[in-house]
Amino acid sequence: MPPDAGRAAEQVARQSYGKLIAFLAARSRDVPAAEDALSEALASALRVWPERGVPDKPEAWLLVAARRNLAQAARRRSVAVNAQTTISVAFEEAEERMNAAEKAVFPDERLKLLFACTHPAIDSSVHTALMLQTVLGIEAKTIARAFVVSPEAMGQRLVRAKMKIRDAGIPFAVPPRSALPERLAAVLSAIYAAYGLGWDGIDGEEERQALAGEAIWLGRALLAVLPDEPEAIGLLSLMLHCEARRNGRRDTEGRYVPLDEQDTLTWNAIMIAEADALLRKAGGFDRFGPFQCQAAIQSVHAARRLSGATDWQALATLYAALVMMKPTLGARVGQAAVIGRAASTAAGLEQLDRLDPRDVAAYQPYWAVRAFLLARAGDNPAAAEAYMTAISLSDSPAVRDFLTGRLKQLPQATPG
Repeated sequence: MPPDAGRAAEQVARQSYGKLIAFLAARSRDVPAAEDALSEALASALRVWPERGVPDKPEAWLLVAARRNLAQAARRRSVAVNAQTTISVAFEEAEERMNAAEKAVFPDERLKLLFACTHPAIDSSVHTALMLQTVLGIEAKTIARAFVVSPEAMGQRLVRAKMKIRDAGIPFAVPPRSALPERLAAVLSAIYAAYGLGWDGIDGEEERQALAGEAIWLGRALLAVLPDEPEAIGLLSLMLHCEARRNGRRDTEGRYVPLDEQDTLTWNAIMIAEADALLRKAGGFDRFGPFQCQAAIQSVHAARRLSGATDWQALATLYAALVMMKPTLGARVGQAAVIGRAASTAAGLEQLDRLDPRDVAAYQPYWAVRAFLLARAGDNPAAAEAYMTAISLSDSPAVRDFLTGRLKQLPQATPG
């Protein structure tokens, strides 16, 4: 097989998976069937493209092929369920869209799929995982690692949820405003979770880094549909603030650099300005929520570009508000780190000591923050222990190297 054909198929699959699945599933109301149809289309591309050449519009080619696979599967099922009329109506609409898709860009239905995945009929514990896989094409094993469950268990949950969408006839549509608040919160969380997975991919994982861009796109698309939702505005501001610093996370030799040591000249000033403008717009609605609060925290960090210093007191105030609204483990560990800088090292350690040992045992950020504060307090043996735990829990080579460097800098690096 010519390498160009293989790369083209892989690139389209990586960049357009969620868009293709959403378009197919929004019409068939059957996510597993849409996934099977697209998988067959990709297999066909790998057979056909090397012989005929890569089409001018590979995304549209895959969509047409997947639609045909989906129609054939539906016709086979209709023999058993006698639902040919319903199926025909759905695919007549799809056929009309396909005619346009072969000539132009087809509609992006990912927002509709996002809201289908958050329907009350689906167990809320699987909302985020379901959206990560169906909308952004993240593998179940990657999602399982993020949720600290086995790939098998996660795969079973996802299969059940997708069948629920089909069997319950869950609509693919942005819900009415009366049903929006609860559904919107789940969508925002899933988009941010997708961004987080992309943000973590700093060790040359192009697929995961691409997720950050996809998540930002979804944030923009959501805001275009819901321009008066301050938390949707806050989420986009938060993601842009983080993305603006991507180039600063590594030094010229590729080593990890923590936020408060990053060179602000490497930050994207235009992106920061847009993020701050969005945050001001969200504030005008006088409905302050956790995503706006997190965006405000990032805005304080971004202000170091101009002031040359970090306002730790402002961060302490914002973290107190965040923990009050959404006391997640990450927020509480972040609060402890900030208190350790704004008040005293002892106060920061005291905050960490209040956390349940069972919750933090395998939580890498807790041990990294604890090691940092213990080192500042001069308790080098305990700091060394914490650094070693943080290193063992990190799945990022860059972060492990950074923490190992900090461990070696301790006057007494060997634990007592």
